[in-house]
Amino acid sequence: MEHAAVVADRGTTAAPAVPFFTQAASFTALWPAVKANLDAVVDRGKYSHGPLVGRFERALAEHIGARHVIGVNSGTDALVLLLRAAGLQPGDEVVVPAFSFVASASSVVLAGGRPAFADIDPVGYGIDVSTVPVTAATRMVMPVHLFCQLADLGAVTAFAQRHALTVVEDSAEAIGMRWDGLHAGLHGAGGVLSFFPTKTLGALGDAGAVITDDDRIAETAAALRHHGRFGRTLDNFPGISNETVLPGLNSKMDDVQAAVLLAKLATLDADIARRATLAEQYTRALRGCPGIRRLPTVQHRDADTNPVFYVYLVEVDHRDALAAYLAAHSVGTETYYPVPLHLQPCFAHLGYRRGQFPHAEAACAGALALPLYPDLTESQVDRVCSLVRAFYGGGGA
Repeated sequence: MEHAAVVADRGTTAAPAVPFFTQAASFTALWPAVKANLDAVVDRGKYSHGPLVGRFERALAEHIGARHVIGVNSGTDALVLLLRAAGLQPGDEVVVPAFSFVASASSVVLAGGRPAFADIDPVGYGIDVSTVPVTAATRMVMPVHLFCQLADLGAVTAFAQRHALTVVEDSAEAIGMRWDGLHAGLHGAGGVLSFFPTKTLGALGDAGAVITDDDRIAETAAALRHHGRFGRTLDNFPGISNETVLPGLNSKMDDVQAAVLLAKLATLDADIARRATLAEQYTRALRGCPGIRRLPTVQHRDADTNPVFYVYLVEVDHRDALAAYLAAHSVGTETYYPVPLHLQPCFAHLGYRRGQFPHAEAACAGALALPLYPDLTESQVDRVCSLVRAFYGGGGA
C-alpha cells in the first residue's frame, strides 16, 4: 500500500513525543491542593467511603446541578448500579447503540438484563432511535453520549414516551454537556460519570458516579454500592437499618480518588475551555486534508446544547496505517472502537450479524482519536496535524 512506503521512508524521528494523554504538568500545579486533601485523609485514617467522598459528591452535585451524586469505584459499576436501582429485572431488554465502549452493554448483562443493539447517527455517533428494536421485553433505552456532544435527547425522550421505556443515560464521557440547561445524565432515571484518568474530570485511577434527581434511585444506588446496606447510604437518607436488604457490591469510592477529584473540580471549567481551544486548532489545520472523511461535527439540535471535547475524533481512510505512522513518529492515538458491540464475541449468543448496523460498523473501521488534553501545547497540535497531512500527501512534516 502507498502509505506503508511513507512509513518506511520516514522511519522514526528525534522530535519530542506527543503522548495520547498526560496530566504531568497540570498535576504538578494542582499538587498543593491535592496534598492538602490527602493529608486530611491520612490524618483521619479512613480511606474508603469517608468524609472526603461526601465532600466531593456535594461539590460535584452543585457544579452540575444534580440532586444526587453517588460516588462509586468505576463508571462501569455506576452503570450496573444505576440499571438495578432504576428497576431492571432479569431478562429485561435495554436498547444500547452498537458503537460504544463494551461497558455500555456488559453493564446490562451484569445487572441481569439483555442488551438489544441499535445503529447510530453517523455524524454525532448517538443512538438512532429509528433503528431501535422494541419487543415485549424492552424496558429501557440507553443513549450514550460520545466524544464531544450529546445524543439526540429530544428524539430519545419522545421515543421512550411512545413505548413506555425508562431512559438511562450512559453519560460517562459527558461531564459539562447540557441540553436546555440540564446536565447530561439527568434527563431520565439517571446517568453516570466516569473519572478514569483520561476523562475530562479524571482521577488517578478508577472512579465513577451515579447522578440522578430521583430520590428513590439515589437511595437504592447508594445502598447497592455498599453491599445493599440501607443503613449506611447518603447523608440525607438515614435509611431503615444496617441490614442487607438487597444483594449489592463493594463499590465505594476511595477517599484518595476523592482527594484528587476535589482539587481537579476547581479547574474543570478552565480545562473544558482549553480542550475547546485545542479542538478548534485541530479543525482549522485538518479541514480539507485528503484522507480525512469526517472531522468532529457538532450537530444542530432542537435545544440549547454545548459541545465538550473529551477526545478529538476523526474518521479517516487507512486508519490503522495512519495510527502506525503516527506511532512511528512518537505520537499517541487511540482507536474508538475497533469492534462494534453486536460483533463482540461475548455477545455472539445474541445472534447479530455483520452488516446489520452499517453506520456503527463504518465508524469502527475509520475512527481515530488524536491527542487532546489540557497539557497539550499548540506546537504539539501543529506537529500532529503536520504528520497527518504528510501521511495523506497533503503537505507537512
